Amino acid sequence: MKAIFVAGTDTCAGKTVVTGLLARYLSGRGCRVVTQKWIQTGCSGFSQDIDKHLRLMGKKRADFAAHLKSMLPYTFKYPSSPHLACRLERRSIRENIIRRAFEKLSKHFDFIIIEGSGGLLVPVGGGSLLIDLVRKMRLPVLLVAVNRIGAVNSALLSIEAMRLRGIRIAGVIFNSVGKNGRALILKDNPAIVKRLSGIGTYRLPYAQDTDVLYRRFAPIAGKIVKNL
Repeated sequence: MKAIFVAGTDTCAGKTVVTGLLARYLSGRGCRVVTQKWIQTGCSGFSQDIDKHLRLMGKKRADFAAHLKSMLPYTFKYPSSPHLACRLERRSIRENIIRRAFEKLSKHFDFIIIEGSGGLLVPVGGGSLLIDLVRKMRLPVLLVAVNRIGAVNSALLSIEAMRLRGIRIAGVIFNSVGKNGRALILKDNPAIVKRLSGIGTYRLPYAQDTDVLYRRFAPIAGKIVKNL
């Protein structure tokens, strides 16, 4: 069983889409793959992120009926950082609950793709950060950055935080979330981050049609999976 953690440089970086597309890639190659979201805030029902993963995979909730609870260990109603959502609901996030959910999935699937919540240094309560749990579970990380002006700083800070903790970085995807942006900047962002960090970087152009987006993503997925 293999696993990878999909982190963002910030919220709305494109983690959900990248997670779903990577799951589709692996599933299409005969891999028994499942996605997981440890902590979902702003959630009044089932996770919209998990549902989006499934849509991108061409799957339904019913296909994972026996595993839904393990796919989503924690949900909170308030749309905020996990530590604040916990405080408002007078709850706490327990590492052993997340570990047990992960271990249950590992018994039934070849590959687990975990989508993070916001950025890597998001507090989850009790003085812990999300990155601390990633480190303890020894998960490689695929970093997703919004491809725009300012992306270089955000990406390099995230890379530095992971390297300080000995976390393996599987790559950095610079994701275009719209058609706007200066072409020169969008092209240079992944190039300069690769040059300064030595980590493989990939540019995912914008596409509204998910099939077109997947065709653009598949070559990236192949390179990332090959290096795991």
